[in-house]
This record gives sequence, structure tokens and C-alpha cells, in this order.
Amino acid sequence: MIDRILNIQVPRWSVFLLDTMIIVFSIVTAYMLRFNFHIPQSETEVFRQAFVIILFTRIVGFLLFRLYSGIIQYTSTRDASRIFLVVLGGSFVFSLGNIISYETELERFLIPYSIIIIEFITSLMFLVGYRVFVKIAYIELSKPHSGFVNVMIFGAGEAGDITKRALETDTHSKVRIIGFIDDAAKKANKRMGGLLVYPSADLLQIFKDKQVERLILAVQNLPVQRKQELIDLCMEADVEVLSVPPVTTWINGELSVKQIRSVRIEDLLNRNEIVLNEEQVKVDLRGKTVLITGAAGSIGSELVNQVSRFQPQKLLLVDQAESPLFHLELQQNGRYPHLNTHYIVADVTNQARMNVIFERFRPDYVFHAAAYKHVPMMEKNPLEAVWVNVLGTRNLANLAIRTGVHKFVMISTDKAVNPTNVMGASKRMAEIYVQSRSNQGTTQFITTRFGNVLGSNGSVIPLFEKQIAKGGPVTVTHPDITRYFMTIPEACRLVLEAGSMGNGGEIFVFDMGQSVKIVDLAKQMIRLSGLQLGKDIEIEFTGLRPGEKLYEELLASEESTLPTHHNKILKAQVSALELNEVDLGMEQMEKLLASQDVFGLVGLLKMMIPEYKSGNSEFSILDTVSPKR
Repeated sequence: MIDRILNIQVPRWSVFLLDTMIIVFSIVTAYMLRFNFHIPQSETEVFRQAFVIILFTRIVGFLLFRLYSGIIQYTSTRDASRIFLVVLGGSFVFSLGNIISYETELERFLIPYSIIIIEFITSLMFLVGYRVFVKIAYIELSKPHSGFVNVMIFGAGEAGDITKRALETDTHSKVRIIGFIDDAAKKANKRMGGLLVYPSADLLQIFKDKQVERLILAVQNLPVQRKQELIDLCMEADVEVLSVPPVTTWINGELSVKQIRSVRIEDLLNRNEIVLNEEQVKVDLRGKTVLITGAAGSIGSELVNQVSRFQPQKLLLVDQAESPLFHLELQQNGRYPHLNTHYIVADVTNQARMNVIFERFRPDYVFHAAAYKHVPMMEKNPLEAVWVNVLGTRNLANLAIRTGVHKFVMISTDKAVNPTNVMGASKRMAEIYVQSRSNQGTTQFITTRFGNVLGSNGSVIPLFEKQIAKGGPVTVTHPDITRYFMTIPEACRLVLEAGSMGNGGEIFVFDMGQSVKIVDLAKQMIRLSGLQLGKDIEIEFTGLRPGEKLYEELLASEESTLPTHHNKILKAQVSALELNEVDLGMEQMEKLLASQDVFGLVGLLKMMIPEYKSGNSEFSILDTVSPKR
């Protein structure tokens, strides 16, 4: 029965007729109120004249602006605004008619101003009111009447109120909003939107008394530590935790229920997210030709997204992975359809191909993100690690000098510090080469160094998610292993900031916050998935992999740092090799690559980088012999 009622489409003529009847009622009501429910005989003729003028004007307005054409059950604030303007416009016509009538030979008002005001208020109130009533009735009837989830909203502020309204207007949302919770003591026991605001001090008791099943975090700048405390309490009470996304991600400034998502591990980093100084970056990149290598990778694609916002004149996106580059093109066409973007399938180790690209486009900026970065895989394939990470970087650096690139920003890793694996050593060698080119031309070479990025290709987060989805076990290499983490967007923001502030020759180190124990990360992800460790799923320790170390470092023992204007970016002071020593090493490296001499190549890396000591690797044998330069 209810479904049949909900599916009824109200004819437009009936809406128009009802609007007209409301105007008739408003005119009569205005006159009755004006004369205390008894219209004098002397005003009868004026009443008839005013009745015809008002009714005719209102009908013409309804027809001209098609107020009857809207679907009543979906009435919005835009519809209410249109009604207000149409009714106000009609009242303005009545007032204008009065002025003209009085200034002519009639010397009287066609319609008393009191009637105009009362009719305006009454018509507006009922025209909007019955539409809102129909919409509310439709929403209430549309909602399921069973299977409700008891929900509370954390944050009795503007975002909390918007969240409440979004939940209430969603006809498919099976939620019953119990009330708000807020840390502010002054808001406790007050009402907002008809719902009580509860103090956060009694959280567990409230969950128990109100049988709360879900808590939605609707505070936009909730400190990470407080967020962690709330999640811990919710886990203890078996309450699901959801989070409202930042306002900047809302569609057309409005929150959709589908945007309210589960809390992710990225939300629990032990620090606040880093903010970019956009103005300086905009000055540097706007109207420039920017080339990004590894553009289809996790870091590269986010760099593409952030650089695109600064309106470069031309964007050159280079990657050897065909399918990911195709998906990046689809994404860019949707977000930045008018940006002059070139999608180039190319390998940075192909010197001839890269030469054509640099000579043709003459980039102003180069962000070099292309690299092999998977530690155990590169430990098994040292030749490819050096070929891509070292010689690929050399190709680009030489071309940057030759074609007059203004800035060349290389993205390195914390694994380049006191490396224990081939991948880290190859990135350190690339740093050394880039730094050695600083005085070879006008190009400013800048290196950025940071740790693991949450959600990047090959990181532990996607791996743990897949393992949890399969029911486990979740595999961790060692109970004491720790890593530094940051999100992909903030890592890229720091790359742009460092590139902007660099003058050439610097290695910038990012403040990664506190290192995180991987086993604790796994436990948090298990809890966020609603599972219990030891009951629903297990953690299994598999042992350190070849080249892997327990603790990552952002600075080598002989290095020191200097502060910069950005409190999250430090400048490393590193010892540099002589230019001829670097060039000689590169020549030897090419010969060893050509002969496929794996141990010889790794031995050369150890000679060039004395701090490189292999960990849990077949190349550890090379550390027994002191390297000679």
C-alpha cells in the first residue's frame, strides 16, 4: 500500500490548482485579518478589485516561471528560493501599481499595503510549507521500518548537523540517530536539531544504555590522538566507527551518505597531516612545462594530480607501464580536461628515446619518480635495480643539463641511508650522481628522501588488507620491525615544497613523525576490520627477508641536518664524492652490467658507498673484504 502511494506521480495541473487555491485563501485571509474578520461594506468593491489583480498576477507568475513543474517530493532549497522570488516579484508589482495609481488621477491605492504584506507572508508560507510537508512525508514513508542501526554522531557542530541531515534525507539509510556526543562541556545536555548532546566523558556508558551500534566522527580537525582514543573505546564496546571526509571532498559542497566511510589506517598516523605552502609552488609551476617520470605509479600519479592543480602550460607524463598510463589518462581527462597533457610510453633507461622527448618538449621542471623500489625483488635482481635506478637517473640528469631544465627533483628513499640492500644502495648511488651534477650547468638538482608511503604499490597496507579479507594469517617479518609512514598526498606535497625551496645540490629529508611497529599496524588494521586477534585471525612472523633491516633511518650516521623555512623539511649535509670519481664508477658500472657480473656490480656499489652493508643477503660475503676506492 505504501509503495503504491510513493509511486504516485502528482499531475502538474493539480499542483497548479493547489497553488492557485492557496493564493485565493491568502487573499481572503489577508482581508479578514486586515479588518478583524469583518470586511466593511465600503471595502467590498476594493476587495473584489484587489482579489482579481492579485490572483491574476500570481497565476501569470506561476505560469511564466513554471512553479508547478517541480516534483514535490524532491523539493529543495533551490525550489524554495524560486517560490520566494516569484512571490516577492508579484508583491513588488502590486506596490508599483499602487505608486502609479496614486500618482495619477485616481489618487488612491489599488491594494492596501497591509494586504500586500499579509498576502505575501501567507502565500509564501503555505506554498513552501505544503511542499516541505510532502517531502518529509515521502522521506518518512520511504524509509525502511525495520532493521535500523542505532547511530550517534561525534561532534555537535556544523559538520555534525550536516551529517545528521544527510542521514535523515537518505531514503535508503537504515539508521536511527540517537543523538550527538561532544568533548565541549558547554554543549552537554543541550539539544541540536531536536537531538540531545551527550558528554564524551560517559562514552562507554552511553553506548551501553542507548545500544549504540555505530559512531560517526563528524569533527573536521579531530586530533589524531583523540581519534585513536575514540576508536579504542569503540572497539572495546564493539561499536563500528565511520568518518566524515574533509569538506573539500564534498560534492558541490554537500555531503553524501555514500561518502561517509570506515576509518582507515591512514587516519591513525601519530601526527597531523602536512600542509603545503601552495602559493610559492603555484608561482614556480604555473605556465611551465613539467615532466614526471613514473607518472602512472602510486607516487607519480599523485604528483600528476597535485601538479595539475597549479595549471602548468604542458604536462609530460612518462611511464613504461602501458595499462596504468592509460588509466591515468582516463582519470586526468575527467579531472583536468583542458590541460595540455602528453602521455608518453617510454623507458628512462632508453637514452635515445628520452633524448627525443627532452629535445622536443624542453621541460622546465622534471620530477623523477620512476624507480624499482621493492627490496626483496631487487635483492634477487641487482642488475635491473642498478640499470633502472642508477643509469636511468644518469640519463635523465645528463639530458636535463643539456636541454637547460630549470629544476630536476629526484625522489629517493630512506633505504638509501646506511643501505643494507641493493635497492637502497642503487638509490644512494643515484643520489650521489645527481648531487655531483649540481655544478655542471644551469639545472638545479634536488633530492627528496622519505620513508614508506601508505597505500603505495608494494606497501604493507594493501598486503594486509588482502590477507585480512581472506581470513588471515597476517604475515609480519619480525615482531620488532618498524617503519616510517606518511600518506601519498602529503609525501607528494613535500616533494613539491622541497622542489620549490631547493637551489641545487640539496638532499631534503622529510619529518616522518614517529616510526611505527609493523605488528602494531597489523593489529590496528585487524581491529578496524571488526575482527579479534587470536579469535578470528592470527598474525604470523615469517622472518626478515633478504636485504631487509629492522629499523629504517632518514639520516646516515655521518650526516647532520639544517632547518629550512618548512618545519617538516630538513636539509641533509652529506659527504659528496669527487666528480671524476663518480664518472669513473659509472663507467665501471656500465662494463659490469654489460658482462652481467652480479657480484662484481654489488662489490662496486659497496666500494662507492662504504656504509652499504648487506643484511641477511647472499651479498654479505662481500662485506668481509674492506672496500677500496
